[in-house]
Amino acid sequence: MTYKSLRVEEIDGKFTQNIKELSLKELDIEDVLVHVKYSALNYKDALSASGNRGVTRDFPHTPGIDASGIVKRSSSNKFRVGDKVIVTSFDLGMNTNGAFSQYISVPESWIIPLPKTLTLKEAICIGTAGLTSAIATFKLIANGQKTGNNMLVTGSTGAVGSFSVKLLSHLGFRVTALTSKIDKKEFLTSIGADEVILKDNFETHAKRPLLKPKYDGAIDVIGGKLLENILKQINSEGSVATCGLVESPQINTSVFPFILRGVNLLGVDSAKINLKFRNTLWNMLSNEWRVETSQMIHEHNLEDLPSLIDEMLAGKNIGKAIIKID
Repeated sequence: MTYKSLRVEEIDGKFTQNIKELSLKELDIEDVLVHVKYSALNYKDALSASGNRGVTRDFPHTPGIDASGIVKRSSSNKFRVGDKVIVTSFDLGMNTNGAFSQYISVPESWIIPLPKTLTLKEAICIGTAGLTSAIATFKLIANGQKTGNNMLVTGSTGAVGSFSVKLLSHLGFRVTALTSKIDKKEFLTSIGADEVILKDNFETHAKRPLLKPKYDGAIDVIGGKLLENILKQINSEGSVATCGLVESPQINTSVFPFILRGVNLLGVDSAKINLKFRNTLWNMLSNEWRVETSQMIHEHNLEDLPSLIDEMLAGKNIGKAIIKID
């Protein structure tokens, strides 16, 4: 039996992306074989597809860290043929062949049963981006953020950023969306932003260790100097959840925001959170934290992925691209 897959190959030092027909015999042999119905494009997928060995060591390879689909074969006692399931993150699409494919084979410990209130498409509209946003939001609330507080969201037109704007607004926070895209103010206000500010107007190269506090908390996907500037502008006992490195993985900051204002820097790792917490968040995202995603989503086919990947790496993506696999 054969199946279609986006295959990334290295040829003469260059990486190519092509749709290939592969045999199921070549697929990783794990507990559960899932017939993938939907996937989504994440920044980590774009890095893998461009040959970033910090994400994927060996090629040929199939990226795709998000999957929703139906169990086709199972040696697990937890999942039966025909079950609808979600698989996000862990090692899927990194060094395990991923969901830009009609089939994936994964351990049972990576699988979440599809919540009864969601369809397979609705689940992938949440995906890793929504889960990342939910972890950040959960941690911010656990560290004292309350309804009505002013929250800053960076990278606000991207998948994690736009979901964060929508979710925080849904929960009653005041949301300031930061973007480098001057023409996307209407999009950001339509998904819940109370204020939109441009990245160029926000950044400062002032050497002062602290600046006038403006925000109670933040979700940052950018990192680098932008994160340094955010930390200087957080109110006392505020928190910043960090979950990305679009600008840089490095920050150069002082301890003053932490020891003079009690600011918390909260790490967000959506790849390896335990199943109990993961199930809790998916239950929340499919019920009281459920948000309307149609304004943020654009749907594509497997064949569209190479051009979508180029757009993401060039910083031109808006919202979230979901991929109808089969």
